Amino acid sequence: MSTSKTQVMLVDDHAMMRHGIAILVNMESDLEVCAEVGDGSEALSLLKKKKHVDIVLLDVTLKTVPGFEVIKSMHMLNATLPVLFVSMHDEEVYAERALQVGARGYIMKQETGEVLITAIREVLKGNIYLSEKMHANLLNKMSVGHSEPAQLINTLTSSEFEIFHLIGSGHSSQEIAELLNRSIKTIETHRFNIRTKLNLKDGADLIRYATRWNLEELRKAML
Repeated sequence: MSTSKTQVMLVDDHAMMRHGIAILVNMESDLEVCAEVGDGSEALSLLKKKKHVDIVLLDVTLKTVPGFEVIKSMHMLNATLPVLFVSMHDEEVYAERALQVGARGYIMKQETGEVLITAIREVLKGNIYLSEKMHANLLNKMSVGHSEPAQLINTLTSSEFEIFHLIGSGHSSQEIAELLNRSIKTIETHRFNIRTKLNLKDGADLIRYATRWNLEELRKAML
């Protein structure tokens, strides 16, 4: 298998769907499916073995662990690994949540092969991929929201901001501690300091604030 091509991992519990996507991907001269797995645990096992992967195509619903949980574990192993959700579920219900947990895009399985390849390439370029309809819906939702003054965010230290971003991406304190190789106590101390600086009353407010901030940054990136 030539490593000069972009390496694509497929994670879907339907073998026929994986096979069809693999055919589409392998038809591209610069793309190559390096692994096809049926559940998240298999995918994580390969990543733990340092298998080279440039992008993951991940289904939302898997037989064991849901895709939204799998992506968190993937990013604990490789925080920069781009993940594109490929799902049968309505994007209006799931796409925003996918972005919140760290995905770089969301595409429905009913789309054409050409659209799938376009989505893969956009994500590989570092862009967010959503359908035009979902893109417009998200921008509209964010435009009517309220963003607190950026000055409050600027009071956070580098470590605090890193943790703030991870909270907004859906990570728990335990996951952040493992990802940053720090103790739970240290992470909880940072969370308390962040809440104090941002005038937030409790952990739930912090999660809502951080999630909204992350979505606002995604909105800016898509403009």
